[in-house]
Order: sequence, then structure tokens, then C-alpha cells
Amino acid sequence: MAFEEKRAWVMGLVTIVAYSIYVILVLTRGGDAPLTETPYVATLIWTIVAAILASIVLDMLVSGTTPEEERRKDQRDVEIGHFGDRIGQSFLAIGAVATMVLAMTEADHFWIANTIYLAFALTSVLTSVAKIAAYRWGFQ
Repeated sequence: MAFEEKRAWVMGLVTIVAYSIYVILVLTRGGDAPLTETPYVATLIWTIVAAILASIVLDMLVSGTTPEEERRKDQRDVEIGHFGDRIGQSFLAIGAVATMVLAMTEADHFWIANTIYLAFALTSVLTSVAKIAAYRWGFQ
């Protein structure tokens, strides 16, 4: 498995786990109250910080267990990286538009913040999936 593919796996899995934990915590804390009254800010911040730290630690682990000659990027790695980034950015654009609409309609901050977080999470997962698929099955 290519080093950059391993990094894509790390990013995708960390994102899925962190976002899932966030959603579960927010949904279970709300009880019978409306979601917009659920305390979410601290949970949002801590799951993002934890995801960043987990990604750094796992990336260091992957780097440490991969021989140096395998960590070098070749032209294919660069092209797959650009391909994955272009594919993943589509959700970032969709999320930005959705967030802008929510702000213009004066939606609750809860919905705006969660739309942004969802957009970033989907961007990360889609980017990772696109890169992994390109490594596994090739791309044109």
C-alpha cells in the first residue's frame, strides 16, 4: 500500500470516528429539548481538536513504520492528491452555499455551525475515498 494511500485511510477513518462521536454526543445530550438548545460548542471544539491530534499521532505512526524510500511522492502520488482534493472540494462548496443560505435566513447558530462541520467532514471523507479509489482502481 502506498504511503499516501495509508495517509488517506487515516484521514478518512479519523474523520468518520470523530464526527460520529460528535453526532452521538449531541443527540444524546439533548434529551427532550429541541436540538438548537443542546450545548454543542464545547463538544464540537473537542471533537475537532481530538481528530486533529489523532490524525497527527497516526500520521507519525504511519510515517515511522514506513521506510523512507516509500514515503517519497512520485508523479502518480501528486496527481492522485490533486484528483482527491478536487473531488472532495465539491462538498466544501456545497457546504459553503448551504451555510450562506442558513445565515441569510437567520437560522439558529446551531444549524450554521453543524452545517459547516458536516461540510468539512464530508469533504475529508470524500477526498480520502477518492484518493483510495484512485490508488486501488486507477484513474484517468
